[in-house]
Amino acid sequence: MQYPPRVELANTPTPLMHLERTSEELGVEFLVKRDDLTGAELSGNKIRKLEFLIADAIEQGCDTVITGGGKQSNHCRATALAATRMGLGSVVCLRIDDKDNPPPTQGNILLDRLAGAEIVWIDHEDWSRQEEVYAAQADRLRAQGRKPYIIPEGGSNEVGTWGYIRCAEELANQLGELPIAQTTIVYACGSGGTGAGLVLGSKLFDFSKLQTQVAGFCVCDDAPYFQRRISGICDKFLERYPGIATATSEDIKIVDGYVGEGYAKSRPEELACLRAMASREAIIFDPVYTGKAFYGVTQELSKNPGRFGERVVFVHTGGIFGLFGSALEASFS
Repeated sequence: MQYPPRVELANTPTPLMHLERTSEELGVEFLVKRDDLTGAELSGNKIRKLEFLIADAIEQGCDTVITGGGKQSNHCRATALAATRMGLGSVVCLRIDDKDNPPPTQGNILLDRLAGAEIVWIDHEDWSRQEEVYAAQADRLRAQGRKPYIIPEGGSNEVGTWGYIRCAEELANQLGELPIAQTTIVYACGSGGTGAGLVLGSKLFDFSKLQTQVAGFCVCDDAPYFQRRISGICDKFLERYPGIATATSEDIKIVDGYVGEGYAKSRPEELACLRAMASREAIIFDPVYTGKAFYGVTQELSKNPGRFGERVVFVHTGGIFGLFGSALEASFS
């Protein structure tokens, strides 16, 4: 496979771990793709995308990256640290309710600051026009003589998609060493880039021979939104990199109904599921992405044990630092 330029940031390939106790609990062979182990401070799924995005920025001669997300964004933290490692500056636009009253410097916000990122506080109205916000920040930097590079939310565009095409290649190799079984690779879907890479990779590396499909659990919005979103990323990927792989709407499988109270808002039953997994397997999910998706998996299997076939591979996309700025401690009181 001929990949575009990439900087090496992630510890890959990440292990594929079989969880016996969880398999017994859920009644299906359950494995975890440990993409939370791509690094320490630079951990999680965003690093795979940033390897290609930062390389693209450097190739274009840029000296500063601009991106955005929620106040405890794993993506922003990863981008700030990756930029610093490669000698670039960073501006992160963090969404909060009231930009005149910033939150405490904890969790990912603390790591953003330690990495030297410039934080720009934005509110929900700003977020609704985030492309304009990024463009304004880029204009400000150009006026200072700097050359900015804009990275979209979650690193989810045609360049970042390569990160999870590489992950799909790893999964094809790892699953190829196991007995063939009806398998579903499950991931938390928040901005669509991870899903786009896995869907394109599943076609490129012929997952059908492994009796394997890919399914995302949306943690915000709904299935029709993500089917459009992922399809759009795939279309742009094919425009920029023609002849690599193709994907249709039928390849984009999204499981809906587990957004709960909304993005980054947790219900007691979700937090209880997260805590149970930590105490049973020492696997730490986050409440925004992996915790919601794993809760969704457990609920779907409780209704239909054969819902995902004989084997489930859960892609653990990281997010542990977001716990330190969450209200999870309330579940222990």
